[in-house]
Amino acid sequence: MGQSATRGVDLGRRWAGMAVRPILLAAVLLALYLWVHAQTLDSIERRALDPQEIRLELWQHVQLSLVATALTIAIAVPLGVLLSRPLARWIKPIGLGLGNLGQAIPSIGLIVLLALWLGIGFWTAVIGLVAYATLPILRNTIVGLDGVDPALKEAARGMGMSRLAVLRRVELPLVVPVIMAGVRTALVLTVATAALATFIGAGGLGAGLVAGIKLNRPTLSLTFGLLAAVLALFADWVGGVAEEVMRPRGI
Repeated sequence: MGQSATRGVDLGRRWAGMAVRPILLAAVLLALYLWVHAQTLDSIERRALDPQEIRLELWQHVQLSLVATALTIAIAVPLGVLLSRPLARWIKPIGLGLGNLGQAIPSIGLIVLLALWLGIGFWTAVIGLVAYATLPILRNTIVGLDGVDPALKEAARGMGMSRLAVLRRVELPLVVPVIMAGVRTALVLTVATAALATFIGAGGLGAGLVAGIKLNRPTLSLTFGLLAAVLALFADWVGGVAEEVMRPRGI
């Protein structure tokens, strides 16, 4: 079997594996729906599990995650490109150190500290999520660009390309899979951590989860915990699909 045929088989297997994920997640949601409807719910549980309330919290969670991930990409990728340039390598440890600091602080502690400084609300939660998820994208961007074969860059320069053209047409296309792997990790971290936004009044699925724990309602805790887990797994699937779609041909 030739190399191209082998790549085709591997690609088919990856897509087949990804096609199974949403089916399994849909089955989990269906099982959860049937289980909840089989329970005898009191007034508090019925109010918390009202479809309109769940849709609201789910939308808040998704909105937080999408805005935070978009801002994280907009900050981390250009910063990673900058820190990979020869003239800026001396500040690379500082940039990575700041990224590590964001993840070194426990996520709940980081969000609470930001709330004490900036106040509660949506944007405070977004800033906390961005700080927490920056490192994977920043690190992968730097590692990917540092790993590009210098001979390829020299060949492109020899063809008359400017440094910016080499970055845009040679380096970045080659490191797209590495950057997208960091984006995928950051997306899952953001979706999972967004459950903590409820502690500073930013909503999300964490509200139902916390209510279930505080009010000793296991049905609420299990339902919203599973919804958050399914959303994180779905985000990982979306990241995987994006990674495959944006992967350059032949890689």
